[in-house]
Amino acid sequence: MVQPPGRRSLPDWRSGLPEDLLESIGKRLASGHDAAAFRSACSPWRAAVPFAIFGPLLLLPFDADSDRVGFYCVSEKKVFSKTLPDVRGKVPCGSSCGWLALMDEAAAVTLLNPFAGAGAGAGAGARRIELPPAGEHVAAASSSEPVYKVHGRWVLRSTDDYGGDIDAGRVIKLQDMRDVFFREIVLSAPPDAGSECVAMAMLGCSTEVAFCRVGVDNAWTLLDTKLDFSVASIVHCQDKFLAIDYTGEISVFSSNAGAWTLLPSLSPPAGLCHRSYLESNGELHIVGAMVSTSHETQTFTYSSAIYACNLHDRTPEWSRVKDIGDQTLFVSKHFNGSFSGTSVSEYKENTIYFSEPLYGDPYDMVHRLEIVDVVTGRSEVKPVHEKMQGSEILGWIRPNLWKGGSAGGNNGGGGAKPSAAPRLCMYWNISTILY
Repeated sequence: MVQPPGRRSLPDWRSGLPEDLLESIGKRLASGHDAAAFRSACSPWRAAVPFAIFGPLLLLPFDADSDRVGFYCVSEKKVFSKTLPDVRGKVPCGSSCGWLALMDEAAAVTLLNPFAGAGAGAGAGARRIELPPAGEHVAAASSSEPVYKVHGRWVLRSTDDYGGDIDAGRVIKLQDMRDVFFREIVLSAPPDAGSECVAMAMLGCSTEVAFCRVGVDNAWTLLDTKLDFSVASIVHCQDKFLAIDYTGEISVFSSNAGAWTLLPSLSPPAGLCHRSYLESNGELHIVGAMVSTSHETQTFTYSSAIYACNLHDRTPEWSRVKDIGDQTLFVSKHFNGSFSGTSVSEYKENTIYFSEPLYGDPYDMVHRLEIVDVVTGRSEVKPVHEKMQGSEILGWIRPNLWKGGSAGGNNGGGGAKPSAAPRLCMYWNISTILY
C-alpha cells in the first residue's frame, strides 16, 4: 500500500519484537486491565503473557440477600469485597476454572466469572452463563424422599414405609438446595475458552451424576457411575472426569464411550485418611493424613501425605510423593476443586495450603489456614483474619480474567495438553481486579 506523501509507515509491532522482550514487557504491566489489553493485541503478544491469572483467593461465605462477596488474599493478608448483583438470591455450588456456580430456589444454575472486566470498576463486566435448570429426574436421583414442584417452588414430601405421604411437604429453602440438587459442579474448561466445556454435577446423595455441555444442552443428563456408595468428589483429570465415592473407589468417565468405568484395582493407599483429590501435572493426586494414636495419653498426631497415580498406565497404582519441587497445592474442605501451580515468592513452594478446620479435632470447627511442608509432613497454623472466624470458608478460587485464559490444569483454550501446571502469576496487585 502506497503511503500518502509526508506520512511515515508504522512498524509492525506484532512480529517485530523478540519473544524475550515481549515477555519482559508483560511482566512489567501495571494492572490486570493493561494485561488484558496487551493480550488482545495479537497471538504473539497473548503468548507472551501465558496463563495470565492471579494467585488464588479464599472465597468467603456471602449473604443471599446481599450482592457483596468477600475474598481473602493470603499473600496480602487482606479481605476484599466486590459487588456482584448476580449472587443475590443464590447459593454457591462450585468453584471451577475461575468461575462460580450459583443455584437459586428454582434449581436454576448460573456460571459467573466474578473477575471478568478487570480494572473497569467495582462489579463491572462480570461474565455470566446460564445452565439448564434441574428437573424432577435430577431430584429423584439425588433425594431419598419425593420432590415435587408446586407453584414454581420445590417441595420435599416425607413418606412412610408404604410410600404414603406423611405430611403435605415442606418448601425446600435456598440453604438446603445443595442437599437435594447440585452439591458441587465441576467444569472441564473455562466456558468461554473456545473449546467444549462440560459441567459435571455431584448430586446431594447419589451414585449418579448429572452433566450438560455448556451452551449446547438444554437439560441435564443423568449417568450411573457404577460406584457402590455415594459420590463424594468429582475431579477433571487428563481430559476425563473421575467420580470418587466415600470409600475412595474411583470411576472414570470417557466422553468417547459416554459411560463410566470402574477402576477396581486402584484402592486408596493403606492407612491414609484422605482429605482431597486434585489434578497436578497430568496426574491424579490424593492428599491425606497418616495418623498415629496413643492409647496411654488418649491423643493422636498426624502428618500430611501425598500420593499420585497416572491414569494412562496399564495398571494405575498409587505411589507416595515426598517432593513436589516448585509446586504448591491448594486444598479446601467445602469445594473439592483443589488445584496446584508453580510457586511464586508470595507462596511457599513444595507446600500444601489447607483451608479448613484442623484435621481430626471435632471440638474445633473454626476455620484455619494450615501450611504443610511436603518433604517433612510438618505443618504450621496461621492465625485467621477476623472476618474468617467461622468454619464455612467456601474454598479457593483462582481469578480468570480474560476470555480464553486458563484457570486450572486445563490449557488456554486450544485443546492441547499443557506441558506443565499453570504459573500462579502475581505480576499485578490483587486490588486491581477487585476495584
